[in-house]
Amino acid sequence: MPITDYLERNAKIYPDDIALTEINPANQPDSNMTWKEFNLIEPAHSSEQYKRSMTWKEFDVKANRFANLLMTREIRRGDKVAILLMNCLEWLPIYFGILKTGAIAVPMNYRYTADEIRYCMDLSDARMLVFGKEFIGRVDEAHPSMKADTYFYVGKEEETPAYASNYDRVTRYCSTICPPVHIRDEDDGAIYFSSGTTGFPKAILHRHRSLMTAAIVEQKHHGQTRNDVFLCIPPLYHTGAKMHWFGSLVSGSRAVLLRGVKPEWILQTVSEERATIVWLLVPWAQDILDAFDRGALKKEDYRLSQWRLMHIGAQPVPQSLIRRWKEYFPDHLYDTNYGLSESIGPGCVHLGVENIHKVGAIGIPGYSWEAKIVKNDRLEPVEQGEVGELAVKGGGVMKCYYKNPAATDEILKGDWLLTGDMAKQDEDGFIYLVDRKKDVVISGGENIYPVEIENFIRANDQVKDVAVIGLADPRLGEIAAAIVEVKEGGHLTEAEIAEFCMAMPKYKRPRKYIFAPVPRNATGKIEKPKLREIYGATNLVDAQNRS
Repeated sequence: MPITDYLERNAKIYPDDIALTEINPANQPDSNMTWKEFNLIEPAHSSEQYKRSMTWKEFDVKANRFANLLMTREIRRGDKVAILLMNCLEWLPIYFGILKTGAIAVPMNYRYTADEIRYCMDLSDARMLVFGKEFIGRVDEAHPSMKADTYFYVGKEEETPAYASNYDRVTRYCSTICPPVHIRDEDDGAIYFSSGTTGFPKAILHRHRSLMTAAIVEQKHHGQTRNDVFLCIPPLYHTGAKMHWFGSLVSGSRAVLLRGVKPEWILQTVSEERATIVWLLVPWAQDILDAFDRGALKKEDYRLSQWRLMHIGAQPVPQSLIRRWKEYFPDHLYDTNYGLSESIGPGCVHLGVENIHKVGAIGIPGYSWEAKIVKNDRLEPVEQGEVGELAVKGGGVMKCYYKNPAATDEILKGDWLLTGDMAKQDEDGFIYLVDRKKDVVISGGENIYPVEIENFIRANDQVKDVAVIGLADPRLGEIAAAIVEVKEGGHLTEAEIAEFCMAMPKYKRPRKYIFAPVPRNATGKIEKPKLREIYGATNLVDAQNRS
């Protein structure tokens, strides 16, 4: 059963119920205007609106219109259609329209440069690109040398580039009937790209069964019902955001797409849209707590009693962060979700809302998933409590790295996927992430796991964020260096943080402290390759001077 069946079911059963709402708080022209006043504004163009909504019936109709347009352009089963859009009301109908034709959806990172757009389009063999206003300059630069021959622009008709067709205009009169295409579980459904933190991204090919697995797992984990409202903030091109939204698809409940991450925008949207479930990244949760601590925001100014679940994924979650969160929101259910694009986003391991006492662990195998910690690529298990590589098995494991059999063979071992993450398991079966395999620092023969040090340092009440990397050392091979970002208005010296770290075993203590911002990508992961480039041994002095 493909996930498109859920959309068609919802359109029949709940045709007039709101499926999606898009909020654009940055469009507010007057910061003193109330949200109710702002809601009354009716801009001439939808892209300028503060709030837009779509029913389940409208969602399905728009997906069918786009699917039929693709069919007229000779897009068939197995063809690839790329999406390069910021989160918007058009995103998901376009995605589902592609799936309904039997074609393969290819979402792309909105941070890609022109070179990366060109590379990913050609790597995936995408014949067509759907893009928005924010990407005109980059697509202008990339398209003359790309293999794709068709472009659709989502935005004002008068702004449409000469080489593209306007999406609204060309879909307006297309048939609203679903194309008669039978989709099987084993058919190819989507290509997602790896983070690309070690070079250009790899193309990850998933079958339709992966998408359905993600939908079922998400709804089982978080129990979405018709009464829930999911606030979606992360980018939809990423497997995590979309697969969490799949829980709303299964339950036929409303979701809100928020274009912005300011703490006041998040809380205001939760309040006004009556959101019950919010998926946050670590930096956003940290920003909300810091705003409360400073008194910049007050919890009592918002209607938050309906908010039942806060969950975090995409990166290790500091225990100290959740302890602080529970001080402000003692009644919140909490979950953390572990996944990767190769295992279709979140849920192959999750903490579970009933296991708050195990905060710090990424959890246990998710619904219908298996996991184990292994010594090597022969999948020999480690002893309980020992560190090894996490391997997972389930219906959401990728088919392959598209056109890259060597890379596929490195991580697919039969039905098992080697994640590249080092982990250990406690006596109760809970898995704790230790670090990325490639991020382990080997100092004087000792393995140092940066995540452990980062979690320790984040407990300092002056620290906003921290990243630990290895720097070359002529005697020890590598030493651990901590890049420390101090909270706004905070104060911390090298002597103070060094004293704070004295409580750690000596071999784990950082040998260098650098006070500077910690860069994270769009999904909240620390960009350690960028930090290694900036603070590499030969550039360390210059980098410290720049910071």
